[in-house]
Amino acid sequence: MSWRIPFTVLALSTGLALSSFPVVAQPSSSEEYRVLAKSDIGLSLDTVEKFLKDGDELFLKGNYSQARKKYDKARDMSKLLLGFYGDLSNSFKGVDALIPREMDSNSRKVIALISKSNLKLATLFRKNNQSALAVPLLVEVVRISGPANKEGNQAYMELVELGFVNTPFRGGR
Repeated sequence: MSWRIPFTVLALSTGLALSSFPVVAQPSSSEEYRVLAKSDIGLSLDTVEKFLKDGDELFLKGNYSQARKKYDKARDMSKLLLGFYGDLSNSFKGVDALIPREMDSNSRKVIALISKSNLKLATLFRKNNQSALAVPLLVEVVRISGPANKEGNQAYMELVELGFVNTPFRGGR
């Protein structure tokens, strides 16, 4: 019993003395682990935008098959992101209000990217005299963006130009 108090004091003083030395290990940055947030890798809005930009460059060079692949990748990744953001938003509703708000904001950005990629693909199909392939893409743009939105209005005007619909939309002007 008499040895416990001096031993405790010795242990505490040793611990305090050693704690003043600098720590050798460096804390790692959380950015190292945020792989998907990097623009050149991963499942992110930046990656989708990069696919669209790359597709535009290929389109301008006349390389339509490679441009289509980039636009398709952008479209596919956008649809994946939209589903993931929607699932996360629904999972956190009623639990934490900030997360659904962020996911809903991201979803709106993804919808704009889907509309962009659909419009670009439709333009590519029209350029290659495959207008029938453009119709479902244009209809999807109107459905997800709404006809009063810039992209939705543009898509509907293209459907009128193609002769798929006859009545022009006057509400967007």
